[in-house]
Amino acid sequence: MAGKKRARRLLTVALLALVAGAITFAFWPRAMLVDIGDVTRGPMVVTIDEEARTRVHDPYVVSTPVTGRLLRVAVEPGDEVIRGTTVVAHMLPTNPSALDIRTREQARAAVTAAEAALRVARADLNKAIADDDLAQSDLERAKQLASTGTLARAALERAEGTARAAQAALDTAQAAISMREAEVENARAQLIGFDDHGLATALQINTEKATPLFAPATGRILQVMQKSETTLPVGTPIMEIGNIEDDLEVVVELLSTDAVQVEVGDRVIVDKWGGPQPLSGEVVRVDPWGFTKYSALGVEEQRVNARIELTDPPEARAALGHGFRVEVRIVTWEKPDATIVPASALFRTNGGVSVFAVKDGRAVLREVAVERSNGLEASVAGGLEPGERIILYPAPGLAEGTKVAQRPTN
Repeated sequence: MAGKKRARRLLTVALLALVAGAITFAFWPRAMLVDIGDVTRGPMVVTIDEEARTRVHDPYVVSTPVTGRLLRVAVEPGDEVIRGTTVVAHMLPTNPSALDIRTREQARAAVTAAEAALRVARADLNKAIADDDLAQSDLERAKQLASTGTLARAALERAEGTARAAQAALDTAQAAISMREAEVENARAQLIGFDDHGLATALQINTEKATPLFAPATGRILQVMQKSETTLPVGTPIMEIGNIEDDLEVVVELLSTDAVQVEVGDRVIVDKWGGPQPLSGEVVRVDPWGFTKYSALGVEEQRVNARIELTDPPEARAALGHGFRVEVRIVTWEKPDATIVPASALFRTNGGVSVFAVKDGRAVLREVAVERSNGLEASVAGGLEPGERIILYPAPGLAEGTKVAQRPTN
């Protein structure tokens, strides 16, 4: 019996010790699992990223110089043109309009009146010819009589004056004939309508006699706004010409909050334009005025245009044209040997910025001075050294001296 009591006592003590050990293990402080990153040193840039488009800085719009009929345009977008040499289009005078009944009858009456006036002029011409013949005959007789002394000098002079007057009347009658013939042609022209079968013959219009429009600049055809034959008023755009090789630039619409950070001369990286390598550029202008634009989600935004000059040679962007979509990264800050920490490790404390460094398995609070941040990484000045390990995404319960361990990754 004494042996059984000792065995029961020993079993009870062992059971109590096991329970106490389990409780101690359960409540023993453990290391907090955290994500840990490294502090590195290297080049860092802060950029403003936006979609943009290319354009020719000085495009030339060819428009109709007068109201007329534009013949079908033969040039195509991409064709090379030379200033003052290449003919890009042809224009003809406008066709006459349709005549209503009253206008047509008035025009016919005008033709009849002009023809009657012509007949009167011809009759006057015949009379003038007869008067001139008579005056010339009288003058010849007067000269013969004056030579024999049988006619007075005054009578000879009157005969000469009559002959000159008759000649002047003949010239006037001949000029009246030309004027009346022109009036007849003008009256007949009023009868010409667009529905006349003999319109083309009457106007004697063909392509060779059309007015040519020459290229105003050397470059390429960017777009053709009017391709088919049509009648256009004066000043209507026909096509656009530009120099893609030497005059191509990039225009980007920046948020006004980003535009204030951009300065003329900032370096630009033009990416995702379709080529194998990014292109280089430089900001040459930031407009001093903004405009309202709505985003795809309907959010009202204030945008500002900025112009970017491409600094790479034309051969590096031979396939890039007018109106192409690109993505630009405007470098607003860069440092070749920055101390870089992940932006997710930073948090604010007492008006400053701090991080938790990991030293001997415990969290150590470090205050740092942030130079610049691009949203993913930040450059810090002081407080950390390259190679140190820091805690990413610090939890609210993390404090100075807390034991930490690396969270296992899947």
